[in-house]
Amino acid sequence: MIVRLRALASQWTAVVPVLAVVLLVLTWGRSLPGAGVALVTLVLAAAVLAAVHHAEVIAHRVGEPLGSLVLAVAVTIIEVALIVTLMVDGGDKSVTLARDTVFAAVMITCNGIVGLSLLMGSLRHRVAVFNPEGTGAALATVATLATLSLVLPTFTTSKPGPEFSTSQLTFAALASLVLYGLFVATQTIRHRSYFLPINREGKVIASEEHAEAPSTRTAVISLIFLALALVGVVGLAKGVSPTIESGVEAAGMPHSVVGVIIALLVLLPETIAAARAARRDRVQISLNLALGSAMASIGLTIPAVAVASIWLSGPLVLGLGATHMVLLALTVVVSTLTILPGRATPLQGGVHLVLLAAYLELAVNP
Repeated sequence: MIVRLRALASQWTAVVPVLAVVLLVLTWGRSLPGAGVALVTLVLAAAVLAAVHHAEVIAHRVGEPLGSLVLAVAVTIIEVALIVTLMVDGGDKSVTLARDTVFAAVMITCNGIVGLSLLMGSLRHRVAVFNPEGTGAALATVATLATLSLVLPTFTTSKPGPEFSTSQLTFAALASLVLYGLFVATQTIRHRSYFLPINREGKVIASEEHAEAPSTRTAVISLIFLALALVGVVGLAKGVSPTIESGVEAAGMPHSVVGVIIALLVLLPETIAAARAARRDRVQISLNLALGSAMASIGLTIPAVAVASIWLSGPLVLGLGATHMVLLALTVVVSTLTILPGRATPLQGGVHLVLLAAYLELAVNP
């Protein structure tokens, strides 16, 4: 019976990514009726679950922290493509889309995924444990990237409004790439042990016990299906974005809410994978996913929109408003206090989730 259930699971996780891509091709550029939106949403949710399954297979094969990096980078690359596509097609409404989506990704990952992981891990295992050295380095990189790319444009004077000049945008893009590349090298090569899960005694768990790693062939197949699933997730999310925009406008909410909803959809695979890792008492993997996704979102999006700005006719607004800067500063302070001890209780998880709730409330009702 168990063998049959595993076979069925492997079949649906292979079928759904292909179905998502086929549905994406059939619906691309078309206005969808209510039934079509419902079908797309259903397939999108199934594709998210399939992406998580294949990401976990790859992570098991290549080991941590490279496994977490695979999912974070894969999702972010396609997220960047989605942002650039919507900016090209969106006209005047899209001038703040990159800022809104990137900031939403930072708040969702640093407060939502981190808070959920700490809460689940500490409730199930009393205290959530992780390595403060690696996690602290990741947080420092995220804070630096966010400040350089999203805060400084509000205060520069070379151009009117919260925009970078061409040279400033070039510097921000290059700095983002350099910092992200340096972090990846630190995480995967020089100080890999800082990002591995630890046990209650603080010793590194180098490999999962009693679990046979999948073969290279299985991992390669999962990588292909992961790519298909992520293309389907982001593409179908773009397909339902007109419905989302219409709903946002009908509800009288700011257009920036569209970026929040897109970020929530795109980050679902990381959220589910991080929650599963936390339940297994592997909170370090959850934090790798959360902070790695935030870092990749900034480190890859800013260079991409910098290149895209060459042919985009409108302005590129990156600077945050005062309310969002306060939330970002509070997130950095709270995250620092959470990470320093290397241990967390449900209180820390609850604090981060309240910060996310405050951000969502202010996004809907500024």
